Amino acid sequence: MIAVQGDSKTLRSICLITADLPRLRAFYQAVLDLTPEGDDTFTSFALPGTTLVVFGEADLERMVAGSTSGIGRGACALEIEVEDVDDEHRRLLGLGVAIVKPPTTQPWGSRSVWFRDPDGNLINFFARVGA
Repeated sequence: MIAVQGDSKTLRSICLITADLPRLRAFYQAVLDLTPEGDDTFTSFALPGTTLVVFGEADLERMVAGSTSGIGRGACALEIEVEDVDDEHRRLLGLGVAIVKPPTTQPWGSRSVWFRDPDGNLINFFARVGA
């Protein structure tokens, strides 16, 4: 946890900008096993402590011309704590998700599985398993 002097700051959401919102929404709906809110312009997934937002690139550009210039894709890494990495791994395989790194336990006591969303963003499902 980072201590902030003065006014406190709270991260409330992460927003992924995509050229294909319906595809990314369907992916996150499946892997997070959550029902999204929103439409083909703006979709959100409520997670404990934050919200994952998916926003359409063309719609963002219409709102703020030039805002998507050089934006790129696949540059984010999302870390999402889960109950059981191995159960999630089996579920992801059943969904046809390509795994980047199979379930692995790190020396610092975290077990994780890595995969990518359709835009190339890296996702780490992890669980604390002890030191």
